[in-house]
Amino acid sequence: MKLRSLLAAIAFWTLILVIALFLLLPTLVIVPISFTADTVIRFPPEGFSLRWYENVLANPAWRAATVTSLQTAIGTACLSMALGTAAAIFLYRTEFRGKAIVQGLLLSPLVTPVIVLAVGVYLVFARWGLSGTLASLIIAHTVLALPFVVVSVTASLHAVNGNLELAALGLGGSRLYVFRRVLLPLIAPGVVSGGIFAFITSWDEVVMAIFLTDPGLRTVPVLIWSQLRAELDPTMAAVGTILIAISALGLGAITLLKTRNA
Repeated sequence: MKLRSLLAAIAFWTLILVIALFLLLPTLVIVPISFTADTVIRFPPEGFSLRWYENVLANPAWRAATVTSLQTAIGTACLSMALGTAAAIFLYRTEFRGKAIVQGLLLSPLVTPVIVLAVGVYLVFARWGLSGTLASLIIAHTVLALPFVVVSVTASLHAVNGNLELAALGLGGSRLYVFRRVLLPLIAPGVVSGGIFAFITSWDEVVMAIFLTDPGLRTVPVLIWSQLRAELDPTMAAVGTILIAISALGLGAITLLKTRNA
């Protein structure tokens, strides 16, 4: 039985490794290409050079796009954490008719095609005169990122012992004080995890951003899209590697938070 269990475990993890490589290798292949000394994208790369990263840092367009992406992602993370935490607590603590419909609406961006949301958001913001502004990007990306915060915070709320809040209220604490000093520290890993997911969602998003940006306000993914239509050189691989590295750091932070919370 032990031998069969060992063989089953080896087969399982081998299958997981093969699937992971199948999904990741096409993406990770741009990492070595970004260090090539050649002027064209080819694999395997020829030589070693950091010139393409220097191009990214020296180009004002890339610097401006990076600043815009960071502002948008940070704004999205903050707004998503505030709204998502409030929504998760309200839905978790309150029973009312139509609750399932509200939950479905909050989570609908997870299953709705992004292009459909992008067209709708663009039409609304264009009528309001918000298209092409940083605020429109933050609001639109918050719509996409909000479900991640709601799900993450709701999971944390299920692990909280409700008697702790009742004890704090019984000892004279106000509801605001109990939320700030008791509940919020307990669900903080879920809030932060949701915020990191929101940051990554905004940082990598391109479809919504294409509709809401203009030549004077572009995010990094939008600029990559524009450059790919004009010319293709290893600079794209360098920018893609930077995007992957930041997303990987975010996922690593989420994993670390979950491990420490466990």
